Amino acid sequence: MTVIVLFGSLCNGGKILVVPLEGSHWVNMDILIKALHGQGHSIDVIRTYNSWFVKENSTYYNSITIPNAKGMDEKFVEDMLSKLIDHERGKSHWLSAVQLLLDVVSDTYEMHKMICQLITIMFESEEIMKALQEKQYDLMLTDPVWGAGIFLAHKLKLPMVYNVRWTTTGEGHFDVAPSPVSYIPITGSGNTDKMNFFQRVKNVFHYFLMAFQYSYFNLPQYQALCDKYFHPPVSFDELLQGADIWLMRVDFVFEFPRPTMPNIIYIGGFQCKPAKALPHDLEDFMQGSGEHGVIIMSLGAFISALPDDLTEEIATAFARLPQKVIWRYTGKRPSTLGNNTLLVDWMPQNDLLGHPKTKVFIAHGGTNGVQEALYHGIPVVGIPLFFDQYDNLLRLQERGAGKIVSIATLDKNTLHAAIQEVINEPSYRLSMKRLSHLHRDKPVKPLDSALFWIEFVMRHKGAAHLRTESYKLPWYSYYSVDVAVTLFAVVLILTLFIFLIVRYMCVKCCSRKRKTE
Repeated sequence: MTVIVLFGSLCNGGKILVVPLEGSHWVNMDILIKALHGQGHSIDVIRTYNSWFVKENSTYYNSITIPNAKGMDEKFVEDMLSKLIDHERGKSHWLSAVQLLLDVVSDTYEMHKMICQLITIMFESEEIMKALQEKQYDLMLTDPVWGAGIFLAHKLKLPMVYNVRWTTTGEGHFDVAPSPVSYIPITGSGNTDKMNFFQRVKNVFHYFLMAFQYSYFNLPQYQALCDKYFHPPVSFDELLQGADIWLMRVDFVFEFPRPTMPNIIYIGGFQCKPAKALPHDLEDFMQGSGEHGVIIMSLGAFISALPDDLTEEIATAFARLPQKVIWRYTGKRPSTLGNNTLLVDWMPQNDLLGHPKTKVFIAHGGTNGVQEALYHGIPVVGIPLFFDQYDNLLRLQERGAGKIVSIATLDKNTLHAAIQEVINEPSYRLSMKRLSHLHRDKPVKPLDSALFWIEFVMRHKGAAHLRTESYKLPWYSYYSVDVAVTLFAVVLILTLFIFLIVRYMCVKCCSRKRKTE
């Protein structure tokens, strides 16, 4: 029997339905939910029965657990990470690059297949849909990497706000704003906004690769559900692009300049805040570092362990440093771990980054961690692992605020040299401090801006006046191909008409001349 578990108490504000994503995406969605709860709103959160991060019991949201709906779990991420690390470190045959690409496409397909099953379970359950409809929500808040929130918003006829960096297609801007690939780098291309000819060729290749994956693997799954459950028919692309407000988790201190749209609201760093006092044990450790200071290392919410030989190399590099190190790591304890290194299962990352003793942040390049480092002005040594991490770190490196060490070249010597360079070369810290000042110099705090626009949509039942009509156009109209073809045809017909008239006149003249002769 379908069971819907609701916790918490109702508030006097609006009613918001949230369909989140797992991992670091949930970490920043959770911050928004807490802030909305503080404003007096009642929040219901959809979760799968095996949800990795979204807890069933909470004091500030009501959980709606969907039985028999499986979501992304720890094993799913660990398997993908293991394949990527083996490939990057050259432990696989060169032909494995093709296999790796197929595995990534297959894993992505399976992830969206799970979400489509979640949608099906909800839509096929009269009890679930009746309960959701009776709640009479005012707003859908969702992360569009998964399509479940988009489907529910359309089914329940709710205005929709995205907490977004990525969508089912790729980087969110490409769905809603003009995105010339001549100077806007595609995620995974390794390009910046300054590209030579060959880099632009590579960028175009990655664009079509992204479009191919979406069009032939992700879109058909969602479109099949659109055709099944929605009448009159609607395209999934139209639903995806039809959100009222896009709360984009970047700003232009971090992102390369590019065209945007009036319903994109930039809230980069909204999760950042001034540092609070550390627990006594951590504060004592920090103060014990003397003039050398402390290095912080964390590889984010998804990464719990690395290959043993890699952790041994990292631990050896740390042991050679005069600085102390706090390393968030839950794997096997390295045998080469030095007395200067403290392993922890969890750490108050924001508070540590804001501590005056912190010198460098060693990170995987997730958006949350990079933005916290930027907020506090701490230079970064980046070890990218997957997804957008290399691209995030590249944005810092291009601005002189970080240095990338790839998994392929990572050992005790390269890591030690990178840390020493970032600590001893003042330009890294100065560049990051400059970026930090720019990032903080705003008329409205990003979290306050996010709250305003969510409540704006609730007050006005949407924000249609900010949405462009472009998402309703077919591609040939969007790019004016039909206009170009029509104009070409008109010019061609006129040219042909003039040619025929001239030819006719010439023939006539020649005919009269013969008769005269």
